[in-house]
Amino acid sequence: MKIAGYYTLPVARERAYDALQDPVLLAQCMPGCESLEPLGEDTYRMRMKMILASMNGLFEGKVKIAEPSKPEEFRLVVEGNGKIGFMKGDGLLRLSETDGGTDVHFEGDVTIGGTIAAVGNRLVDTTAKMMIRKFFERMTEKVRSEAATA
Repeated sequence: MKIAGYYTLPVARERAYDALQDPVLLAQCMPGCESLEPLGEDTYRMRMKMILASMNGLFEGKVKIAEPSKPEEFRLVVEGNGKIGFMKGDGLLRLSETDGGTDVHFEGDVTIGGTIAAVGNRLVDTTAKMMIRKFFERMTEKVRSEAATA
């Protein structure tokens, strides 16, 4: 399944880049994320509760930041397994300055399997878009409150 879109963060490109690679902020902003712990340079162990239609379960996996080119772009590679299936994702995030902030353009591929795949691509696509929107809404709140206190 292909995923693409963009979202505008209300901060300068350098700050947006740093925020999108901060494991503490990422864990606070990713819907369902229970933990994001360092495994090595730019690699993290992730525990996430996934809810999709009538199914839910805990996923454990890895998140890796690859091909960093600060502050323009980086690749995010995610893989996870749980009792309801597995998921793998690979996406490129490109950051560009805009009036009042930074546009974060994302595009990538997501593969799912197991029981979770039985719900159908339309529901998975809708859920993925909702999770991305929630992630960026939370990230916007965090960077705004951080800027207000600075």
